[in-house]
Amino acid sequence: MEKVLEESWLREDLEAKAKSYAIAHLVPQHLQELKQHKEELIAKTMTAVKDRLTKEINYWDHRAEELKMQEEAGKPNAKINSGKARQRADDLQARLMQRLEELEQERRLSPLPPVVVGGALVVSVGLLQRMQGKQQATTAMFARETERVEKAAMTAVMEVERNLGYERTDVSTQKCGYDIESRPLTPSPSPKLGEGSRRRGEGLRFIEVKGRITGAQAVTVTKNEIITALNKPDNFILALVQVPVAENMEGNCSIHYLRRPFHKELDFAVTSVNYDWLELWQQGTEPI
Repeated sequence: MEKVLEESWLREDLEAKAKSYAIAHLVPQHLQELKQHKEELIAKTMTAVKDRLTKEINYWDHRAEELKMQEEAGKPNAKINSGKARQRADDLQARLMQRLEELEQERRLSPLPPVVVGGALVVSVGLLQRMQGKQQATTAMFARETERVEKAAMTAVMEVERNLGYERTDVSTQKCGYDIESRPLTPSPSPKLGEGSRRRGEGLRFIEVKGRITGAQAVTVTKNEIITALNKPDNFILALVQVPVAENMEGNCSIHYLRRPFHKELDFAVTSVNYDWLELWQQGTEPI
């Protein structure tokens, strides 16, 4: 790590470089965005100010003329005279001009020099691992881990279906929108199941298996899987399997079954969508 910190580019005036970059690239863009927003706001404010104050000015102009005519006819108003009404109109006119000038000044934006308040040295995980002599996580390693989790999830669901009294067929390679076809071995499932379970067990079950490491946050579902679920709402099951991180604990997978998991098809151009794993998990139930 010390060798990295001794690189020549780290000894240069990084603050000056950061300021120069900000002045050349960041400040103009930021000023343009701010100016556009400010212009829109000022234009709306000017329209509102003109509309409100002009109406008040016109009212007091008209009121002054009425009071003057009454005064000339010998009928002065005891509360207000034409002079005061005229003065209010003039004050409002001056107020209007002052406010419009203030708004015009707000339009005159000019950027200040940028100020550097902090910095960070970003080092990739791969570089740190190499410097520490650790094995790097490669694409092949991630692929092996994904394969392990998927295999553990399939094995767990196949075992659950066997215990529930179903004959299972792995169709995951056929891209038919689900991974397992499951049918009752006998007309009457295991006695330990309730009547509701027996009714649901009649006929084929189309099970899509989604396995994730414990703690995962999202799960990807393809358009084909969603269409299959919508076309076979009474037979489709989304099997969610939480696989332990440790390989020697794969036999302790947790499984939830979710029926009717989807409610509408994806848009034409969408091929897959990510769902919140925890939300789907909480909607599911123990396998039956």
